[in-house]
Amino acid sequence: MTKSEFRYAHHPEDVKYYTTEELREHFLIPTLFEDDTISLVYTMYDRFIVGGAFPVTKPLTLETIDALKANYFLERRELGIVNVGGKGTVTVDGAVYELSKKEALYVGKGVKEVIFAAADGEQPCFYINSAPAHHAYPTKKVGKEDAEVVELGDQKTANRRTLNKLIVNSIVETCQLQMGLTELHEGNVWNTMPAHTHTRRMEAYFYFDLAQGQTISHFMGQTDETRHIFMQSNQAVISPEWSIHSGCGTSNYSFIWGMAGENLDYGDMDGVTPDRLL
Repeated sequence: MTKSEFRYAHHPEDVKYYTTEELREHFLIPTLFEDDTISLVYTMYDRFIVGGAFPVTKPLTLETIDALKANYFLERRELGIVNVGGKGTVTVDGAVYELSKKEALYVGKGVKEVIFAAADGEQPCFYINSAPAHHAYPTKKVGKEDAEVVELGDQKTANRRTLNKLIVNSIVETCQLQMGLTELHEGNVWNTMPAHTHTRRMEAYFYFDLAQGQTISHFMGQTDETRHIFMQSNQAVISPEWSIHSGCGTSNYSFIWGMAGENLDYGDMDGVTPDRLL
């Protein structure tokens, strides 16, 4: 089963006045993994789709949704998948790709059938990002050994982390989709600090591997009008082009960042030092 939800974009002047409930309603994606379901959220921020596929008792086929007005899901789109659970398979027009935890798959425009399934009796959790595409690039798996790895941060500022670039233009040809996975080292809690914005691209964050009973405060908003959303493991949040995106947990965790927009330059960002945040 495929189910979907539609969300509009929001002006930053309006967001200043949102209550906690309204902020969560518009930007938080609380449930991505439901048994034998593909759950999708279509947002008007660069027409980005955030979702999850959770095949428990049977394989799941990615179906088109009403918002796309398309004959099949990838008729005018590209797709990025990262497995955050046990071993699973993704079948792309008959070709089978096996994904272990923290491995990725890029699927290009024009693919007609995508099927998610478990492998070897394990329980995979497939996290999904999708963006409009103008060109058909080939499907490509990005295993752990293929990632571009960057070490960032410092133990002294509690933000030491390992960044794994997965679906980025230095590894995979894409139209506009970019995805990566960041792992915070034990004893470190801050991500994307110093914070930044990039008005050329929107972003979505998916937090996982957070210990039970812990929480993450995801920060968003303009640099002089910040807001926060408390989140749990396996939840995602939409981050508009005009917003910072940063977070702090009560313990270490991992997160997947996905972007779409005007360019593919990972370094295209406007930094803001911590002392300038309000």
